[in-house]
Amino acid sequence: MGNGENVVCPGCQSINNVPGEKLGDAPKCGNCGEPILDAKPVELDEGGFERHKTKETLPFLVDFYAPWCGHCRQMSPNFDKAAETMAPDIRFAKVSTEAAQALAGKLGIKSIPTLVLFKGGKELARNSGVMDPDAIVKWVKGNL
Repeated sequence: MGNGENVVCPGCQSINNVPGEKLGDAPKCGNCGEPILDAKPVELDEGGFERHKTKETLPFLVDFYAPWCGHCRQMSPNFDKAAETMAPDIRFAKVSTEAAQALAGKLGIKSIPTLVLFKGGKELARNSGVMDPDAIVKWVKGNL
């Protein structure tokens, strides 16, 4: 692939190479035609998480949550607002620890909500607990 960022399509999981200057131009997947860099977090299962983590070259921030968790429900709109602020430079995603229990165990997710920041397939930082949108943005920028 050429110069640019490798971006995984949230719909079909195809890898798209997007020139850096085109990230903000609402790029569409070359395979399925769907938008690949929406300002909304993408919901991922274990397979989708692994594909994004290993193939995506953009920084990748994941909110590990559970649907029944009150703190997670409180965090969700804050995470969404931070995603709107930082898109398209950061890929925001959510993984349900209920649906992906093996993944949560493998990553050592012991409390929820937990944010984990990845780049180039490697974990850069993690934080557990509710954060407001500005704190999320500041935390991400401070860890890149």
